[in-house]
Amino acid sequence: MTRAPSERDRFAHCKGYAPMTESGFTNSVAIITGGARGIGYAAAERMLQAGASVALWDIDADALTTASDRLSPLGTVLPVSVELTDEDSVNAALKATLDRFGKVDILVNNAGITGGNAPLWELSPDVWRRVVDVNLVGPYLTCRAVVPQMVERGYGRIVNVASIAGKEGNPNASHYSASKAGLIALTKSLGKELATRGVLVNCLTPAAAKTDIFAQMKQEHIDYMLAKIPMNRFVEVEEVAAMIGWLASPDCSFTTGGVFDISGGRAVY
Repeated sequence: MTRAPSERDRFAHCKGYAPMTESGFTNSVAIITGGARGIGYAAAERMLQAGASVALWDIDADALTTASDRLSPLGTVLPVSVELTDEDSVNAALKATLDRFGKVDILVNNAGITGGNAPLWELSPDVWRRVVDVNLVGPYLTCRAVVPQMVERGYGRIVNVASIAGKEGNPNASHYSASKAGLIALTKSLGKELATRGVLVNCLTPAAAKTDIFAQMKQEHIDYMLAKIPMNRFVEVEEVAAMIGWLASPDCSFTTGGVFDISGGRAVY
């Protein structure tokens, strides 16, 4: 019996699935938050294949160990346990990274949570604030910590992983949508602030990918998101990693404050 092609099989010919073999990341150092799984892991894998050293920043120590063990054959990996909403923890993570590598060329703000699904008036303030803290305050704190040494060296690439929800506002996800809209605005502001300093800041707005974050969502919300995508599938993490790879590379040289759609046709602007 012929096996039905999987999503990975169907799209294996796409550039997003080809290993990044160019030398653009040789001697580069990347911090990837939420790097122990999902999109962050795929981005780390891609950059390691292209010659970068990678610091995985994640709150889950066990997942960090597993990810580091799996990725280490590809290159140099530093697992760092960090609470991204805590300034002291972020500063300690940066110190550990600089102690190991001496510099940071790339920051990928990928870590995020959904906080579950409910109408705004049914979401508790604690849940609402936690989502905004992780998804928006976290990137603010990491950028605040990392940017000065990028500016001092005259080079840096910052890539923020936002969401199509930040453009359109998903129902029953006001906290998540608002946090990602804020991340888009942060990207635009910081990109302008750094435009003449050699540090470029961009973000992308993926449609949903099948990652562990789905466990935080109701099935009806997952079905809603799929129904909104004209390509009728979820994005693959490798496809998102491919876009992150370009935005984090020296080839991205005249784009800053940009918002890049990767939503299977869902975005209308």
